[in-house]
Amino acid sequence: MGAVGIAEIEKIKKRIKTCDYLCVAQLFLQDNFLLERELTYNDIKPRLLGHWGTCHGINVAYANLKSVYRNDQNFSFVLGPGHGFPALNANLWLDGELKKVDREASVDLEGLEYLCRNFSWPDGFPSHASPITPNVITEGGELGYALANAYGISLGHPEKITAVLIGDGELETATAIDSLNLRDLLASAKNGKILPILHLNGYKISAPSIYARKSERELKELIRGFGFTPIMVDGEDTEKFQEVLSDETIEAPFYIMQTKKGYGGPNRYHEAHQIPLKNPKTDEEELKKLEEWLKSYQPKELFKYVLKGEEDGR
Repeated sequence: MGAVGIAEIEKIKKRIKTCDYLCVAQLFLQDNFLLERELTYNDIKPRLLGHWGTCHGINVAYANLKSVYRNDQNFSFVLGPGHGFPALNANLWLDGELKKVDREASVDLEGLEYLCRNFSWPDGFPSHASPITPNVITEGGELGYALANAYGISLGHPEKITAVLIGDGELETATAIDSLNLRDLLASAKNGKILPILHLNGYKISAPSIYARKSERELKELIRGFGFTPIMVDGEDTEKFQEVLSDETIEAPFYIMQTKKGYGGPNRYHEAHQIPLKNPKTDEEELKKLEEWLKSYQPKELFKYVLKGEEDGR
């Protein structure tokens, strides 16, 4: 396995799977959160609002980065696609960060129910990243500013390492593409290190993304032209992702992380962008599809440590 052992790889994969399940549960469920009985219409929220399509990729990036930098107090993570807030919320809950600001968000079964029931709900958690979330400073629906914010964090702090996840649709904005010039302006021993990660999942709201339609050579040359070293990585290849993230010899790395939009869900591509199943509360076929989707994560097995109050698997 090289520098990263089998146990660590499996731990990363389990974390991704756990947070993927939590994302789906937050979007759809108001009861029966671990599918301990057959799913019914009453288990589904009356109002479904949020974004699924980008969540898996956020969880992949977060889990891999956490494995490498978990003990580095100077590490920061900036999330560009803040509309994928169920993923950020899931990771913050799993790490006990939400509990620090909300006692009811405890890392146990009661806290899991609280997290899911109150996502995108009046007086609960918002559908997008917002300043009420620990360490979030801007509203997450406005794409484009993530890379500039990351460079701002680095100014005058050479000890800092800041990873920034950029959506491929986000990179089409003028703000994001122009922020790539900050590499030439701010690369200095006086400032911190920036680790951009382009989340190349192929689609934005309702159409293919431009950068996903470029050839690998075109995309790499574009990134290289801004002074970065482009590194393609399959998001599902955890061993390879860990290898490139841990390689400190790469100068100015720019990771291009490929995942499939809506990975694991019933729909792919642009159909997975927001709520991939629109009417599971009234449509029997959609309810069954949702149940199959949720069961595919094997939640009872996945959350044994939560039910027991243990910490393994986080």
